[in-house]
Amino acid sequence: MASAPDIPDPLPTRTDVLIVGAGPAGLTLAAGLGQLGVDHVLIDRSSTVRPGSKAAAVQPRTLEYLERIGVSARLVQAGDQGRGFRLHDCEDTLLTATYEGLDTPYPYVLLISQQTTEEHLARRLGELGGAVHRGHTFLGMTPDFPGVTATVAGPDGVLRAVWARYVVGCDGVHSAVRTAAGIGFPGQAHEQLFAIADVWLGPGTDAVPKEDTTFFLSPAGMLLVSPLAGGQHRIVGRASGPAAPTADEVELMLADRGPRTGDIRVKEVVTASTYRVQERVAERFREGPVFLVGDAAHTHSPAGGQGMNAGIQDAGNLAWKLHAVLSGQAPCELLDSYHRERHPIAAGLVAFTSQFAKLANVRDPLAGGLRNRVLAAAGAVPGFADWITAKLSQLDLGYSQEPDRGTPRVGGRVPPRLVPSAGLSWTLALPGGEVPEPPTEHGVLAVRHVPGLGTPLLVRPDGFLAARGVPAASAAVLDRLSQYLPLNPTR
Repeated sequence: MASAPDIPDPLPTRTDVLIVGAGPAGLTLAAGLGQLGVDHVLIDRSSTVRPGSKAAAVQPRTLEYLERIGVSARLVQAGDQGRGFRLHDCEDTLLTATYEGLDTPYPYVLLISQQTTEEHLARRLGELGGAVHRGHTFLGMTPDFPGVTATVAGPDGVLRAVWARYVVGCDGVHSAVRTAAGIGFPGQAHEQLFAIADVWLGPGTDAVPKEDTTFFLSPAGMLLVSPLAGGQHRIVGRASGPAAPTADEVELMLADRGPRTGDIRVKEVVTASTYRVQERVAERFREGPVFLVGDAAHTHSPAGGQGMNAGIQDAGNLAWKLHAVLSGQAPCELLDSYHRERHPIAAGLVAFTSQFAKLANVRDPLAGGLRNRVLAAAGAVPGFADWITAKLSQLDLGYSQEPDRGTPRVGGRVPPRLVPSAGLSWTLALPGGEVPEPPTEHGVLAVRHVPGLGTPLLVRPDGFLAARGVPAASAAVLDRLSQYLPLNPTR
């Protein structure tokens, strides 16, 4: 697959935005900035896209944003569509969270390897004229008002200086940018190791659900079994030791913790490793001209497939704000809203996945039996499964601070079926007739006429509602745009 081309040395010596780390979050940010025409440089210490699945689930809300930068259709074509998640006690289904009824163009969890996701993001970045400077390592930075000067080691070992108005750390849990900015990363790293293996299953595969990611709960520990694109399966559970699990050890995990019917065999282990779950949230997502995105800002249990998706949405929140400030459309104070909006989301995800993991890993048989009865009872309560589905799909996440006065609320997600995506433009949605009219463009503002809409809506470039009841004239909206920015923390 074609991807963003390599860039020969030397690096540019100046840029508006230096992005450190070309994982999903960094590539998404770079593609968004490229689409908006923002000068940026993206570096990564790895010489290639890292192989393997790693994060293997793309949630509906993430696909909604990636549609805005022209990537979702390609990912959907390359991946498999999962119906949702299940909790099992061996053979008994305790709870089912299905995505099929969600109000989204993507009513499924997309099963696709992180490697493939990164390749498509890199390809889109290349189409937008951007690229990844690979083999370049961020070493540190010094203040250089109004930005910073970063020191970068090239693949030849030569040190280079890059001045940037803003630096964005997308460089993972052990972020060098976060360390250089002096931002704390409080939390905990659990002692228990987990094993992860992507495998080809042989005889007995029929005992494994084919369209759902399934959590098996047993006294021997939790086991996650998820289909992957192309027919492979991902197996995750407590590890017996620090070494990557073998085929025999994966089979033992399936026998001890998985479905009781069928003798499931592993034909081949494609990739395998062990990892230790960390639950941490950075103290600040912004420190002057420095920002943290993705795992550099927050890390938590992989239960529920939330981490990569949260990082991509971090990037979506930040991209349009950087553009608005750098282009003079908005004051610098707008950038403070990145921390204010995304930090609570990250803290909530850490709390949610932590509780989920603790619940799933109950080892005492009596406590486990009680847990299973409670889950089964909760699953039978109308609306509970829908709540879980909205949480996992991340369609319930937003920045609203106003009372519930109807849907959507200011700061809340605007469903694309209500107001179709207009790329990374602001969208003025106006009440229209029975037949939608073609959208019109007014610089940074797209106007859409929506049949059945009760009042004019102004939608942010990341798909959240900025205001309702705005003027119907695009010129008036543009003149008052600063009124609709998330500048006031009490809004």
